[in-house]
Amino acid sequence: MNRIDRVTAILIQLQSKRVVKAQEIADRFGISLRTVYRDVKTLEEAGIPVIGEAGVGYSIMEGYRLPPVMFTQEEATALLTAEKLVEKLTDASTREVYQA
Repeated sequence: MNRIDRVTAILIQLQSKRVVKAQEIADRFGISLRTVYRDVKTLEEAGIPVIGEAGVGYSIMEGYRLPPVMFTQEEATALLTAEKLVEKLTDASTREVYQA
């Protein structure tokens, strides 16, 4: 899992639970505690209101939610078309990277 995917997954985990311990995040993603701290800092720098309490864990400020991603019909069609083109016109290694 690349870093962007992992940070996004951490954000989703924080949104779905009240409090998440750093060790729980580390275990789930197979990363060190130091990496957890860096990833949480990345979320904070992106404007996500992460609350960290020593000995308790991390949470997101109550009431905060990422807005849903909204695409126009043209944008959605373009994404689906690109996906089909990647599936049909690339080699196996490129498809693996794309699907990851």
